[in-house]
Amino acid sequence: MFELLVYLFENYIETDVSADEQTLTRELSAAGFDSDDISRAFSWFSDLALMADQVHTGTSADRAAYRIYTHDEARKIGQDSRSFLLFLEQAGVLNTLEREVVIDRLMALTDSEISLEQTKWISLMVLWRHGKARDYLFVEDALFNESHPTLH
Repeated sequence: MFELLVYLFENYIETDVSADEQTLTRELSAAGFDSDDISRAFSWFSDLALMADQVHTGTSADRAAYRIYTHDEARKIGQDSRSFLLFLEQAGVLNTLEREVVIDRLMALTDSEISLEQTKWISLMVLWRHGKARDYLFVEDALFNESHPTLH
């Protein structure tokens, strides 16, 4: 399903191409994507939109919050991904509420283990959905840059 999310993001969502769900389903099926994955991807993006709206209208983020991952989260979201999320938080790219949206969307993926690349893509999607263009470009650079980010 992750490949479908990236495909949808790059070809429809990020470029702001509007098409109804039925048309998209036909196009995605013709491109070889499974109908169950298509349905899950639409739900995934719908849940992301709902969560993003709640973050904007919800309580403010606590900058002093410290995240302890559950056993299931730590097993699915590897150390590299958790370190990347901490880096984004410390750099001021993600606030604590947005971090929680990223974690939720990572946990919603069907994969049993999440790669660093997947974490970067999902972070990118969350930032885009939150309208954080500057930070979006920051993560996009990290996604397509082979070196690992460091704090100074």
